[in-house]
Amino acid sequence: MAEVSLRRIVKAYEGDVQAVKGINLEIADHEFVVLVGPSGCGKSTTLRMIAGLEEITAGDIAIGGTVVNDIPPRDRDIAMVFQNYALYPHMSVYDNMAFGLTLRKFPKAEIDKRVKEAARILDITPLLERKPKALSGGQRQRVAMGRAIVRDPKVFLFDEPLSNLDAKLRVQMRTEIKKVHQTVNTTTIYVTHDQVEAMTLADRVVVMNHGIIEQVGPPQELYHNPATKFVAGFIGSPAMNFIPARLEETSGALRLMLPDGATLNVPEARVARYRSHAGKPVLFGIRPEHLTDDKPTDKTNPAPLTLTPEVIEPMGMETLAHFRIDGAEVSARLDPATPAAVGQPLRLIAHMDQMHIIDPTNDKVL
Repeated sequence: MAEVSLRRIVKAYEGDVQAVKGINLEIADHEFVVLVGPSGCGKSTTLRMIAGLEEITAGDIAIGGTVVNDIPPRDRDIAMVFQNYALYPHMSVYDNMAFGLTLRKFPKAEIDKRVKEAARILDITPLLERKPKALSGGQRQRVAMGRAIVRDPKVFLFDEPLSNLDAKLRVQMRTEIKKVHQTVNTTTIYVTHDQVEAMTLADRVVVMNHGIIEQVGPPQELYHNPATKFVAGFIGSPAMNFIPARLEETSGALRLMLPDGATLNVPEARVARYRSHAGKPVLFGIRPEHLTDDKPTDKTNPAPLTLTPEVIEPMGMETLAHFRIDGAEVSARLDPATPAAVGQPLRLIAHMDQMHIIDPTNDKVL
């Protein structure tokens, strides 16, 4: 078994600066978990504490039921893939992948078997005799993954492994990493600042911010049911729109009053949830894909809204239009055939069944 448990983990530096603030996390055997968040949120520090590369200030880390706080990295039965590949330039691909097993004095036949099997999984068998300088960035990253696979560890740790690759190769390598996990099925903890990587790779996503965990859940749960404004704005691209508004109640119905004078009806199914905030300022959250052209739709509770675009971005399969409401930047996804023009009022539909209401006093999604 290779479940990983983080119990009240704290990492503090001199000057009483806390990079990680008492987080708890349970990662199941065989699970692929991605830690995601902006720079400085504590995700890489957390990964390095699991690896044993950073001391824990307080709390316990357990791997496979054994607390590993005082166990050195080499004895934790983990394998780590770094951002910079960390390959030995004078060694062949084969020797790079075999090096860790050679140090542990594995039999040559076992080393050969493991290296060739990992090379087959990663489709790098023809590269085994090459040196790293003769490889592309994506090939080098495959070799780094192969070096981890041959160890057959309890846990794989990935520290932003795709950051040095170009956009096209990142997409390709995301697919490769997912295929590898489906093949070897080892517990995997992956760190990235890229929410697209997190959404496409993870069984569960852990969203971190300022050293705490904001929310944990499957990608679709975080996307459709964010717990906080931070999660709502971080997950999804383009980011969710946040528009200052006020909830008003009339004859038992609720309406959102926007700063530009627009009024949007709150769906009847949501009235009970939001009624206690009637008469109060709130943030109206809606994703760009739920703010669309005024066309026939099978979505429920559409609400008309007229805005004037400041910027139009044709993307081929869609068009992004950018507006401003009382200083708040707002984006909408449009059909590419929509005749949108800068400075010309555009009638949109807000799909209110997909909206979110946020309490600005604590940034919690209601």
